Amino acid sequence: MPSHRVSINGEARDLPIVNVGPVSVALLNLLGDTALTEAAAEVLAARLPSGVDVLVTPEVKAVPLAHALSVRTGVPYVVVRKAEKPYMVGALRHTVVSITTGTPQDLVIDGADVPRLQGRRVAVVDDVVSTGGTLTALSELLARVDASVVATLVVFTEGDERDDVIALGHLPLFPASAVEATADAAEG
Repeated sequence: MPSHRVSINGEARDLPIVNVGPVSVALLNLLGDTALTEAAAEVLAARLPSGVDVLVTPEVKAVPLAHALSVRTGVPYVVVRKAEKPYMVGALRHTVVSITTGTPQDLVIDGADVPRLQGRRVAVVDDVVSTGGTLTALSELLARVDASVVATLVVFTEGDERDDVIALGHLPLFPASAVEATADAAEG
């Protein structure tokens, strides 16, 4: 399987290149990778702008990063879920299509978290931003509770370079044919 090498604060990884439709991406998965998550949190904590009241992260893969940032900075975090749960009361929902899922998915703020966000300055924390669809949907959802997104912190940008986020690096997009050719060779 082809891979793309990255390094964050002394932690190097070979990210597998996987097909996500018309393109292939270097797949970053922080879940279970404590050392890489901690390394990224250490650098991002130093880049967090002052005056942020709350960190906001979409579930699932960026949750450990938001937690590690919260521990380092003392800034609490809220997880925006991808499905409404039966225990949620007064939940707010917004639908988005992410490059990694390719299908519509919901972003949901639990009604219990609304007071923690209202009128607050928030920093969105995510693992990778590519097209920005999730960031746009999060910003629109947070605006509904009168929260202001003042920063976005990610481990990597992907695809086009972005200057609207604080990132530790950039991942290129790969042609889908690169992964298909490798799979065909493995089967042959």
